[in-house]
Amino acid sequence: MASGPKNSRDASAGPLVYLAVGEESGDALGAELVTAIRAISPSARFAGLAGTRMQALGLESLFDIHDIAVMGLAAVVARLPTLLSRISRTAADILRQKPDVVVLIDTPEFSQRVARRVRAANPDIPIVKYVCPSVWGWRPGRARVLARYVDHVLALLPFEPALLAELGGPPATYVGHPVARRIGALGPVSRRRPAAEPVLLVLPGSRRSVVRTLMPDIRRTLEIFHSRGNRARVLLPTIERLAGEIGDLAADWPVRPEIVTGEAEKENAFRIADAALAASGTVLLELALYRVPMVSIYRLDWLMHRVRHLITGWSAALPNLIADDAVVPERIGDMVRPGWIARALEGLLREGPARNAQLDGFERMALAMATTEAPGTIAARKVLEFAISGRA
Repeated sequence: MASGPKNSRDASAGPLVYLAVGEESGDALGAELVTAIRAISPSARFAGLAGTRMQALGLESLFDIHDIAVMGLAAVVARLPTLLSRISRTAADILRQKPDVVVLIDTPEFSQRVARRVRAANPDIPIVKYVCPSVWGWRPGRARVLARYVDHVLALLPFEPALLAELGGPPATYVGHPVARRIGALGPVSRRRPAAEPVLLVLPGSRRSVVRTLMPDIRRTLEIFHSRGNRARVLLPTIERLAGEIGDLAADWPVRPEIVTGEAEKENAFRIADAALAASGTVLLELALYRVPMVSIYRLDWLMHRVRHLITGWSAALPNLIADDAVVPERIGDMVRPGWIARALEGLLREGPARNAQLDGFERMALAMATTEAPGTIAARKVLEFAISGRA
């Protein structure tokens, strides 16, 4: 952290932690972090951007975080004027409040620009980034740039601290992934043989644009799967706001999926599933932790397709990256071929080398992810270290 004029602060007051989140997943991380910080430092105070979970803990938000909740390069470009306005407002608020530490949670495009402005105007404010940008997937040069305006990264994936060091990025601490902690708390999950009537999950994503893009591929895959004499119970867990649209899209499918919503129903579906066809994303990590063999598919949006040469990672599937092995087969863009996918699912729905190789890989992945404490607790300790240094 660069030196500069020290903040003027009442030493008797608790540390002021400025949190900035931009989407639901970040809000969940933020809520866990707030709870853990309060357990360690009850006098701690908070400001910044908060979603519904953090607001339920008593935090007020500078503005509605849905203003900056965008995913994908094309979406960022489309919302650029709003994003720039919110970036300026957030940076100005941080500089006005002079917190003891700033924690920027996820939302890389937004966080990067806020951090740059704050660092340029007041280099003495410690900045912690919670969730490492996906430098392992594309634009690895971002790691070195990140080191200019972020003092520390709280990493969700066990390989990220070493990778950041290799790329010249900021120091990092592996805190663990909340998904692994949550699934572990629900009880042990073990590998199992496929059921007599196998259960196949189809997971077209949680964003409307991704769902609309992948549903035709999933439909065709199921048609081929069924035409080859295979039978399975098809479950489609989704979020409530997408259930109606997904139902309409699947209304004329020859193999109709059972659409389920709600966390309890989703957990049950994952626990009884024998295999899955899923859109690439964090859901692959969930499936692996539930020991569900899978095939991953994804289609790039128009802008990502134009800049696909910037993608340098050898895999986009988190189970593969954590296990450091090509455990989960992936089909991206023009390689999303329903005929191949249907045949791959056949191999996963029966005992054999394809299924067993994935289950073995999931065991290695789970071992690599294990932590002795909750992610929020490990993260809270590190944040408070920087808060104390910021008050010195």
